[in-house]
Amino acid sequence: MDIFTLLAISVALSMDAFSVSICKGLATKKFSFKTALSCGLWFGGFQALMPVIGYFLGIQFEHLIKTFDHWIAFGLLLIIGVNMIREAMSEEESTDNGQQSKEECSCSCTGFKTMLMMAIATSIDALAVGVSFAVLSVDIWKSVAVIGVTTFLFSFVGVKIGNIFGSRYSKVAEITGGVILILLGVKILLEHLL
Repeated sequence: MDIFTLLAISVALSMDAFSVSICKGLATKKFSFKTALSCGLWFGGFQALMPVIGYFLGIQFEHLIKTFDHWIAFGLLLIIGVNMIREAMSEEESTDNGQQSKEECSCSCTGFKTMLMMAIATSIDALAVGVSFAVLSVDIWKSVAVIGVTTFLFSFVGVKIGNIFGSRYSKVAEITGGVILILLGVKILLEHLL
């Protein structure tokens, strides 16, 4: 996998964490380095961990799925991308109706339990990407390093952006991430078919 594709996947995967980090920034009256660092470490760490788990699960079944691995990678990226777009749109509708979005419920808390749940929730997509990495024989350690660092940076900056600008960019970020994953899935499929 070339570095451009890996960076695009990393950016796309980090969009959920970026959105939640913007929300964390909204909940702080003054920018907090501690909150930004905490978000970066939690979200970046889990975005790096989940693909490793997915990769080793996927490697167990690699010999069974080698002939149609590109379809699996395409399907997983398509499902994740569509789901990200759908969630961003449904959050927008629920906020328009005066209800709180899922992030707003626990944005002000940076305790262990809250951050653990949010880190897992925002990194589930990376688990499926790890499975697709296994079937595509991607260098997992380089990939998770890039994914983890990218998510750390986006999460850290997200807290600052949320603190300054508010939540107007979080939906756009999630939709953009979904579109990127769908396009990458199409790219992988076309490369294998053509």
